[in-house]
Amino acid sequence: MSLRKLLMAATALVVLSGCASLQEPRAAAPGVPNPAHVDQVLKGFTDTGKLVGVSALVTENGKEVYFGAFGAADREAGRKMARDTIVSIYSMTKPITGVALMSLWEEGKFRLDDPVAKYIPELANVKVYAGTDASGAPILTAPNRPMTIRDVARHTAGLTYCSKDNLPELKAGCDAANPLALSHSLDDFAKALGSLPLEYQPGEKWRYSFGVDVQALLVQRISGKPFAQYVQEKILTPLHMTDTGFFVPPEKRDRLAAIYERDEDGTFTRKIDDTSITLNTGHWAMTPGGFGLTSTLDDYSRFARMLAGGGELDGVRILKPATVKLMSTSVLDPAVTERSWLPSKGTVGFGIDFAVRTDPPQTADEAAGEVGEFFWDGAAYTLFWVDPKNKLTAVFFTQYQPFGKVPAHKAFRDAVYAGVDPSALPPQ
Repeated sequence: MSLRKLLMAATALVVLSGCASLQEPRAAAPGVPNPAHVDQVLKGFTDTGKLVGVSALVTENGKEVYFGAFGAADREAGRKMARDTIVSIYSMTKPITGVALMSLWEEGKFRLDDPVAKYIPELANVKVYAGTDASGAPILTAPNRPMTIRDVARHTAGLTYCSKDNLPELKAGCDAANPLALSHSLDDFAKALGSLPLEYQPGEKWRYSFGVDVQALLVQRISGKPFAQYVQEKILTPLHMTDTGFFVPPEKRDRLAAIYERDEDGTFTRKIDDTSITLNTGHWAMTPGGFGLTSTLDDYSRFARMLAGGGELDGVRILKPATVKLMSTSVLDPAVTERSWLPSKGTVGFGIDFAVRTDPPQTADEAAGEVGEFFWDGAAYTLFWVDPKNKLTAVFFTQYQPFGKVPAHKAFRDAVYAGVDPSALPPQ
C-alpha cells in the first residue's frame, strides 16, 4: 500500500470523524476494497446527517466485492435505502445514450465527423453568438464549420444548457424556447434548439450541453425507431436491466427514492414529488438523452460491467471492444483549454459521453482513481466508474441536490482504492 493511498484513506476518515463503529467487520480479499472500511465511510455520512441515504456496489473481475446501503430512501415514509431502491440517475443517462448511438456507428449508419444537420436539418441554419452591438442587440455570425456528431458526443458543439452557466444575454431566450419541455417530442426539441444561437464556435470550448439530447434524436432518426424503444431493445432488455427506464410503473413506486434539497445549514428538505419525479411517473412526449432514466444499483452495475467487459456481459454483446475503447479515450484537443467545470472532476479529458482520467491524482484533494478509468455522474449526486486496469466497476447512489455540497464521491473513491482496514491506519 503506497503512502499516497494510505494518506488518502486517512483523509477520508478525518472528514468523517465520529462515524459509528461497525458491529461486524468483514475482511477484504487481497487487492480488493475492504468492505468494513467502505461501510464505515458511507455509514458515517448518514450517521452524522451529512446524507439522508446512500448505497454502493463494487465489482472486480466481474464479481461483487462490496455492497452497502445506509440511511433512508424516503425519510418521511420511513423507508430504508436498499439494494433494489430505484433512483433518478439524471446525467448517468448520458452514457446509455452514447452506447445506443455508437451501436449504430458500428453498423456503418453514420460517421462521427458527419454534420449533425445531415440527419437533423432543423439545426442546419444555426448562428453563433458574437457579442452585442451598440444598442445591446445580439450579433450573430455563421459557424466557422458545421457542428459534427463527434462534437455533440464530446460537448464541443457550441451548445450549452438553459442554466446559470449560460451567457446572461442568451439565457432568457433559451428559457423561453424551453427545448426539453416534457410536452415536446424530440422533433419539437430540434425545432426549438434550432431557433437558438450557439454560444461559441464548434470545437473551440468544452461546455456541458444539450448535445446528448441531440444524440437521442440522432438515434431515433438513424434507427427509424423511437429513442426509448431503441434503448430498451438494444441495451436494457439484452442486459436484463429490468428496473431501468423513463417510466416507473405504479407497482414499483414504493421503491422510488425521494430527492432532497440540501439547505445552507446542512439540513435536508424533501423536494416536492410532483416536480422532482414528474418525468418518471407519467407518460410524456419527451424522452431525453441527457437525463431522465431511473435505475437500481444492480441494473446500472450490469451496464458498467458490460463496458468493463469490452462491450459484453454474460455472453451478450452490446458493443465491440474497439468501440468501447474509442468511447473511453479522451478526444479533447489540448488546444481546447476552456473546459468549464470539467477540471473539477480531476485530471481528466473527455471521450464519447465519458470523462476519462488521463493522469494520476495530482494532490491529496483529488479523488483516488486510476489512469484510463472512465466515468460520469448525475445531478442528484450519483456516480459510476469503470477502471480497466483493476477490472473494477463501482456505482454510488444518493439523492440530493445541489450537486457536490457533501464530499461523498471523494470519500467513497478513496475508500475503494485504500483497500486497508481502518484500524491499520496511522493514529490521528
